[in-house]
Amino acid sequence: MLTLNEIQLPIKEHLKNFEKTFKASMQSSVPLLDHITRYIIKQKGKQMRPMFVFFSAGLCGGITEATYHGASLVELLHTASLVHDDVVDNANERRGFFSINALWKNKVAVLVGDFLLSKGLLLSVKHKEFNQLKIVSEAVEQMSEGELLQIEKARHLDIEESIYYEIIRKKTASLIASCCACGASSAGADEKTIEKLHLFGEKVGIAFQIKDDLFDFGLDDVGKPVGNDIKEKKMTLPLIYALSVVNKAEKRKIINYVKNHNDDPTKVTEVINFVKSNGGLDYATEKMLHYQQEAFDILKDIPGGSEYKTGLEQLVRFTTERKK
Repeated sequence: MLTLNEIQLPIKEHLKNFEKTFKASMQSSVPLLDHITRYIIKQKGKQMRPMFVFFSAGLCGGITEATYHGASLVELLHTASLVHDDVVDNANERRGFFSINALWKNKVAVLVGDFLLSKGLLLSVKHKEFNQLKIVSEAVEQMSEGELLQIEKARHLDIEESIYYEIIRKKTASLIASCCACGASSAGADEKTIEKLHLFGEKVGIAFQIKDDLFDFGLDDVGKPVGNDIKEKKMTLPLIYALSVVNKAEKRKIINYVKNHNDDPTKVTEVINFVKSNGGLDYATEKMLHYQQEAFDILKDIPGGSEYKTGLEQLVRFTTERKK
């Protein structure tokens, strides 16, 4: 499998320039904010979302100044959502660094998240890129709905597969879909092409999330079962499927473990083994590859066979073949 650095090659210079644009988009005259945003920049992730923006723009006519604004807008939104997530989850770490709330407390973290979100929205308004603003605002709406739907359904721990897909489509896939749509829009693509790229991103996002769910049934760095989703009472696809193929008594027992014994390592391991032995991982892998193929089919339907299309194909493969 290609590394992200290898996949990035056609847009390497654009990503390097993007870092400067992104840094500039976060600047503030308030010293505390400036200090915190500099700290955030140090924690740079894989840059997969900007990659989707740049590759989509390249495929749809070419990378423009508006592409940089779209990538910054999406990355500001994504960063804001991570800062807020850490507050909601009471998390002390993010990508091996202390989280904002761990260092500066919840109140500051919430305000920093709000600041980043507003910076993204103002960036679009300043450059009159209202279609990008619409695309990303709709993603924010979907992400919020997805999170709340997951919280609502977690109370019962007996969700159907269709509800699971609705949650991840809104919560995770909507942001990757907005990356691809923003890239297409920034290159001046027509509405039909923007919609195709949006749907492409949605399929990739669903496959990406299923891959994440599969990681939870693997092993951590020291070889112990992970089970974080079980500890947080999240109903993911491998577990939903495994519960659907057993008798009611077995189903009740496993749901009881997830609901009332999720802090007991022995019970968590038992749930992981239950999922494995009842075909949960195989089923989820099959579904992940199904969504990957749907993404490829949409991409084939978009004219052009450029290095940007190849880059998107490679990025899709990376999302489903990555090891972490």
